[in-house]
Amino acid sequence: MPELPDVVRAKAVAAGAVAWLDGLDDLVAGLEQAWSITVGPTCVGATEAYVALALLDDATPCVLKVALPRSFDAARHEITVLRLADGDGCARLLRADEPKGAMLLERLGHPLSELDLTIEERLEILSDAAARIWRPVRDSGLPSGADKARWLEAFVETTWQALGRPCSRRVVDHAVECARRRASAHHDRGAVLVHGDVHQWNALESEDGFKLVDPDGLVAEAEYDLGVLMREDPAELLEGDPRERSRWLARRSGLDEASIWEWGIVERVSTGLLCTQIGLQPIGRAMLDAAEVCSTL
Repeated sequence: MPELPDVVRAKAVAAGAVAWLDGLDDLVAGLEQAWSITVGPTCVGATEAYVALALLDDATPCVLKVALPRSFDAARHEITVLRLADGDGCARLLRADEPKGAMLLERLGHPLSELDLTIEERLEILSDAAARIWRPVRDSGLPSGADKARWLEAFVETTWQALGRPCSRRVVDHAVECARRRASAHHDRGAVLVHGDVHQWNALESEDGFKLVDPDGLVAEAEYDLGVLMREDPAELLEGDPRERSRWLARRSGLDEASIWEWGIVERVSTGLLCTQIGLQPIGRAMLDAAEVCSTL
């Protein structure tokens, strides 16, 4: 059986995907034959899929990714985004098998998180990479910004209660209000393809700068992606006026500052709760602490 990171194996067992684990060796062997690739070592940093280095038959480096069965919808959305982006801003998709949740991707370099850059330098790189993806799309089958806002609203309410209310009611009410405004503001005509999870661990070096991996995939206002940048680096956000980051992103992109700010509120609270739920600390606590401050602004 191919080597799997412990977290991926544990998630497969928790999801009742033991048959997937047992059949992974044959699945990978079948993909090797179908796609004329040679699969090498597993990428140990993967958390939601089997990911391994591979080579095409002409020795071109690539990456094989096979989603857990519980993530097949997410894999289908990822494949859709990668096809639509066609290598511009995202890793290039070389092959895909949607029923198997499998994809073959161009191999990129080091993640942005490993480079010693200032937060402003990171924001420039990430916002530029995201902007390369934004384009009108029709009939993509991807969720809309309104769908995501409603999902996040429900997640915040239910998870806050389930975790024993780890932040104030004011923070939750603020996030819910922002989510409802972003859902109401959605218009199909002005929506674009967005990545949905733009952060420094999802940005890898490429020949022409940086490209993003692991897209969630939405058809939404472009401000959504910049809202995700508002949730990251929560401690740094509080070193000055928190709204200066959304103003800076708006000035640089020409997008609406209020929309960036509101998506940032929703993303910060929902991700802070998610990190708390899965025990990813201290980042979860830091996001919720930042949310407490931002709820008063």
